[in-house]
Amino acid sequence: MTQTFTSPIPVLPQREDGRRVLLKLSGEAFGGGAVGVDPDVVSRVAGEIAEGVAQGVECAIVVGGGNFFRGAELSQRGMDRRRADYMGMLGTVMNCLALQDFLEQRGVSTRVQTAIEMGQVAEPYIPLRAVRHLEKGRVVIFGAGAGMPYFSTDTVAVQRALEIGCEEVLMGKNGVDGVYDADPRTNPDAVKLEHLTYNDALQRGLKVVDSTAFSLCMDNAQQMMVFGLDAPGNITRAMRGDRIGTVVNHD
Repeated sequence: MTQTFTSPIPVLPQREDGRRVLLKLSGEAFGGGAVGVDPDVVSRVAGEIAEGVAQGVECAIVVGGGNFFRGAELSQRGMDRRRADYMGMLGTVMNCLALQDFLEQRGVSTRVQTAIEMGQVAEPYIPLRAVRHLEKGRVVIFGAGAGMPYFSTDTVAVQRALEIGCEEVLMGKNGVDGVYDADPRTNPDAVKLEHLTYNDALQRGLKVVDSTAFSLCMDNAQQMMVFGLDAPGNITRAMRGDRIGTVVNHD
């Protein structure tokens, strides 16, 4: 008699209650429109995250690095794209450490995990360890992108959300409070959309996130909300599930 054996597949533990989200923050927000980190901006962001955590939300975060380096832009100026992207990844880690510091000043236990190992400043990215941190009420910040060139932090945000079982990806944007049917910066008649399906976005050619991130969401039925970072308190409201931006899903 022939026996067959299958390898066990790790299953994420089911949460009895609460809400787990992945918050994507742009690097430009951390710089306040300039190169580097604006402590006042990061302090405000940390305070809003801390308030959401205090309300019982499990929060993981992906931070961009555009306030330091943008690989695509550097490559357009003649730099090798791969090297430029690695510089961008290191920029995200600097933002992660800044946010970790301000969160811990507010009493929020925080862990940084990076896709490129740098043991003196962060843990390596280990999904199940990240889940354990979240279950213990810690905030987990993911840095260094995917650890590979050619991947945006939007894509990484969706991938991490899928892998650690987040029910929603919260895309925080600068200068815009949701998705519009046209560019509101150039078209005063642009209308904000409260709800959008993946098919609608594709047919209209709307730029919600980059195409790879969008495909991951669509293929895996991952819900997303795009909201503005400018209004005080928006991060807390988005974390707890208030519909303050544009919801993107299958329905």
